[in-house]
Amino acid sequence: MDTTVWEPILTAIIYRPARNAMQSGKAKTKDWVLVFERETPKEIEPLMGYTSSSDMKSQIRLSFDSQEAAESYAKRNGIPYRVQQPHESSVKRTAYTDNFRHDRKRPWTH
Repeated sequence: MDTTVWEPILTAIIYRPARNAMQSGKAKTKDWVLVFERETPKEIEPLMGYTSSSDMKSQIRLSFDSQEAAESYAKRNGIPYRVQQPHESSVKRTAYTDNFRHDRKRPWTH
């Protein structure tokens, strides 16, 4: 009889987090993060309605200074991973006086 326990291969995701909607600056968006994909879905406890999970690896969140450092950590420890490239936001420059231009496409309303 085979007594080995089957463990699913978890994939790690390496990404650079976007800024929080409540932030005006770019704090905490320079680091790269390694997190594991969920092994099991979250469950709702029927009596109290709490959300819980028995997946302990979903609580692991490692921060790195660069993408290369995160990738080398995953390779060193034999963790399969995938990298999500960051989305760079574009800054739209507008001036207050543009609200009152005569050639505006939509009329300005109060």
